[in-house]
Amino acid sequence: MAALDNTRSAGSVALNGGRVARFFAGIVAAVAAWNDARVTRNALARLSDRELDDIGLCRADIDQIIARR
Repeated sequence: MAALDNTRSAGSVALNGGRVARFFAGIVAAVAAWNDARVTRNALARLSDRELDDIGLCRADIDQIIARR
């Protein structure tokens, strides 16, 4: 006769599932932040020096702005 003994309670499964969900949510958030920085960098890089000057930036400021995010 075979017996199945499951020693994990529902609480421990939910706790572990929450950790996994937070792990993947962190990955998704990191990818989203990277993509936002990439889009911002590309948009600013496409502006002319005159347009950057109009908004109070120079080309060297682009990397600093992206690093602050």
